Amino acid sequence: MELIYRAALDGARCWARNDRGLVRDLPMSRWIGGPGATLRDRFADEHVLRLCSGRPTLDLGCGPGRFTASLQQRGSAALGVDNCRVAVDLTRQRGGAAIHADLFGPLPATGCWDQILLTDGNIGIGGNPLRTLRRAAELLAPGGIVIAEIDVASVESGHELLRWETKQHVGQWFPWSRVNAAALDGIAGSAELLIISVVEIHARVIAVLRRRAHPHKF
Repeated sequence: MELIYRAALDGARCWARNDRGLVRDLPMSRWIGGPGATLRDRFADEHVLRLCSGRPTLDLGCGPGRFTASLQQRGSAALGVDNCRVAVDLTRQRGGAAIHADLFGPLPATGCWDQILLTDGNIGIGGNPLRTLRRAAELLAPGGIVIAEIDVASVESGHELLRWETKQHVGQWFPWSRVNAAALDGIAGSAELLIISVVEIHARVIAVLRRRAHPHKF
């Protein structure tokens, strides 16, 4: 992923290929943010930032850190987490705090975060959205929220293997999942999270889930 992030910064087209041979462009301009992002994506991003309400936020799979850095610029405590060193470096270069780590490993302030971000489809990290949401619930303070970006209804939920590619580079395969709103309900309930809202903004779907006040054991 490191080489592909660097290629994207140089303006290269990047895409994902799944294990069934289907190819879809990666929205690198959106992920990188800044002047290259469309007005529609900036509007959707602003909706996410407003949801954060100034409280401490953990940005899981932060990528180049557009949310982490924006929150810190607005005076909010935020920490990005990513397993790609280039992504962490880019986050830090734009003024955001970030660590190179696996979201399923030890992380700072477990059980104390008011908000968890899983934007850009990161609910699908690891190919197991239930595991990812359960991990988010562990990281949250009681009553905290998860802000998750999921797929539009027309996209079928399911698991796949993906790799990122450019004309010059081919990445390693990794497990991923796609989750739409219909699938989210059952997954969230199993993770002891309540769906508070689901809003579609310019073909991007943002869901807010709240940790139950007294969750029972999984």
